[in-house]
Amino acid sequence: MNSLFEKAKSCIPGGVHSPVRAFGSVPGDPVFFRSGEGAYIETESGQRLLDLCMSWGPLILGHAHPTVVQAVQEAASKGLSFGACHRGETDLAEQILKGFDWADQVRFTSSGTEAVMTAIRLARGISMRSKVIKFDGGYHGHFDSMLVKAGSGLATSGLANSAGVPEAFAADTIVLPFDDEAALEQAFIDHKDEIACVALEPVPGNNGLLKQRQSWLKRIRALCNEQCTLLLFDEVISGFRTCYGGVDGWMGVEPDLTTLGKIVGGGMPIGALLGKRRMMEQLAPNGPVYQAGTLSGNPVSVASGLATLRLLEDPAVYERLEQLGAYLEEGLAAIDGVQVVRSGSLLWPYLGDQDIPRRADAIEAVHAERFSPIHAGLLARGFYLPPSAYEVLFLSTAHTEADLDGLIEAWTLEMSA
Repeated sequence: MNSLFEKAKSCIPGGVHSPVRAFGSVPGDPVFFRSGEGAYIETESGQRLLDLCMSWGPLILGHAHPTVVQAVQEAASKGLSFGACHRGETDLAEQILKGFDWADQVRFTSSGTEAVMTAIRLARGISMRSKVIKFDGGYHGHFDSMLVKAGSGLATSGLANSAGVPEAFAADTIVLPFDDEAALEQAFIDHKDEIACVALEPVPGNNGLLKQRQSWLKRIRALCNEQCTLLLFDEVISGFRTCYGGVDGWMGVEPDLTTLGKIVGGGMPIGALLGKRRMMEQLAPNGPVYQAGTLSGNPVSVASGLATLRLLEDPAVYERLEQLGAYLEEGLAAIDGVQVVRSGSLLWPYLGDQDIPRRADAIEAVHAERFSPIHAGLLARGFYLPPSAYEVLFLSTAHTEADLDGLIEAWTLEMSA
């Protein structure tokens, strides 16, 4: 038993501050990191691992990128927190808006969960309606009404809901399957003029990588238009991952609100909500929808995010990430028994026997059963993957083809063991 984990469990519930870190669905104890550089991490035991998790997505430039670290150090030297206005907030907001030509304003929070929570409240405040549509397996943070049939750690733990969520909250959350137009249309009939918003990840990446059809997303947009329902794109994972901005541009579907996190903080805690001025100005202090946060727009997080996004403005960065993603996809897909779903530098190796799923209930149980020993074997060989069969792999500009060759070779050996 890992002595660090035992010590952690004595003073921390479950020994972790986010459930999926507990290695509940894969063999062994959690890995404790002590440092990271580029594409690699070093554990407290001195093991050097190629990181395919990258802090669950924010580290698109790798661990401890010199430019980002310098920006953080300079910001920290001037003050860790102000709880007041500062220039960096405006600079980062303007930088983000370069990637969303339909949006006018940004409101920062301290996490993606807070951003989605604010977006839902804003949609309800604008529409004067209470019901929200989400999709089975879609994860939008850990606040009450979005924990009904969510993905992420709930999927990993085999839980459909969370204790402590009042039935009244769940009653206002309409859960539909992904990729089911009939169910979607029926919900809009059954709850005509009652739905405040439809919330979804346009690239669902917390319960497998469930790539959605463009025609289905466009049907959601059309139904929202017909009933004056807001469309919320949760891009906490996908925002700035495949291109500079959101996926709405290349999908051809424009939301009313978008939530961001992860990459826009460059590895520091942050969340963001953006939309058109007429909607965003319904937030306090201009409007009646309240939102606040002592650490919202924290100067250190803002500096980290600004440095990251300025580097991402170079199209060559995304060209490189696409090359790496395609390279790993080709290598893993050549292994017998592995199918790969990819969106740029996001990849999900699927180990089921049937076709790649587009909805949570189509993920075969055998996928998780097969992933568990592979995770342990790859960890022993020097590769750190997210400790869940349902989470995606993340690449960064710090990874190389040689790094990925090593992973492909190790995965091949594990599949044949």
